[in-house]
Amino acid sequence: MIRWKLAVVMADRNISNKELAARIGMHPTSVSKIKTRRRLTRIDEATLSALCRALNCQPGDLMVYEEDEPDGLK
Repeated sequence: MIRWKLAVVMADRNISNKELAARIGMHPTSVSKIKTRRRLTRIDEATLSALCRALNCQPGDLMVYEEDEPDGLK
């Protein structure tokens, strides 16, 4: 699975939902929705590019691959 780390990156940079939303041209509620995801389901290239530009980071800073645990071992 791909673990989404936007909340961590935002906290490291001390940036609020409102500030990030203004930087990338999104509504703060939309930023909140993508920030609180634990698993990355789908994100379009334009949004990912805007996040990287606004946070001065690479896509790999926002996500990490972790192997799924076998069924029953969660």
